[in-house]
Amino acid sequence: MASVTTAMVSGSEEAPRDEGQQVRLNEVVPRRHPGRWLAVVLLAVVVMQVLHGVIVNPNFHWDVFWQYLFAPTVIAGVGWTLALTVISMLVAIVCAGMLVLMRDSDNPILRTVSWLWIWFFRGTPLYTQLLFWGLFAVLFPRLSISVPFGPEILGVPTDWVVTAGVAAILGLGLCESAYLAEIFRAGFRAIDRGQTEAAQAIGMSRGRIWWRILLPQALRTIIPPTGNETIGMLKGTALVLAVPFTLDLMFATSAIANRIYLPVPMLMVAAFWYLVITSVMMIGQFYLERHFGKGQDYVRTRHT
Repeated sequence: MASVTTAMVSGSEEAPRDEGQQVRLNEVVPRRHPGRWLAVVLLAVVVMQVLHGVIVNPNFHWDVFWQYLFAPTVIAGVGWTLALTVISMLVAIVCAGMLVLMRDSDNPILRTVSWLWIWFFRGTPLYTQLLFWGLFAVLFPRLSISVPFGPEILGVPTDWVVTAGVAAILGLGLCESAYLAEIFRAGFRAIDRGQTEAAQAIGMSRGRIWWRILLPQALRTIIPPTGNETIGMLKGTALVLAVPFTLDLMFATSAIANRIYLPVPMLMVAAFWYLVITSVMMIGQFYLERHFGKGQDYVRTRHT
């Protein structure tokens, strides 16, 4: 009996030791990834080589870059570029909203006009359209209201109305409206049709349904691609020389480069300001998306 008891006691003493060993055996050891560290080291070496080659290279003329980075003509060009971007986007948004309403209209003529508009402005290059608006005053020297095949009632020279700035805004805005129209239409199509039917069932008017039900939900889908289009519009202003509009950032830096015969540092000045403006726009887009996406994450969590 004593030997049996001793064996039982010794067995009970060994049991915790075995459990501890089992726990240690079951511990999860993180997998090592030496390839990742090797990739990081190689990438760091490449980045350092590129930075060294750019910074110490005398052909970049960093002294000229810093000299003209805040030049008055460059800052004025930044202001005109921002003005062109904002006004052209407003024109594009208004036209795109009208195109969406026409596209979803019961009138086949309005639907056809909307489709042809989108087809034409999406199918022709922006540079070509800007050239056309630059030559608009040559093609139509006067804008007039007249009796068909009769005398002119009221008229003004075209270049009084369609100036270089107006031509640039029309060229940028009308071209962009075709792309925004498809973005807006996709945003509204993403909303379940049952919500419109439910709102109609409780007697809401069509305008109230659009403003209170459809638009807030559509904005969640519309804002991200519209933000991208706005950034694209900003960079598209570099083409307004085709009009010709000669106050924007790209022309201002190009004019200085032609005067001092150093294009590279002035191109870097233009790139710097485009990057700054784009970064600010991206931050604004982030906060807009977060504002209009309130409650969406909560609903998604509840469903999952």
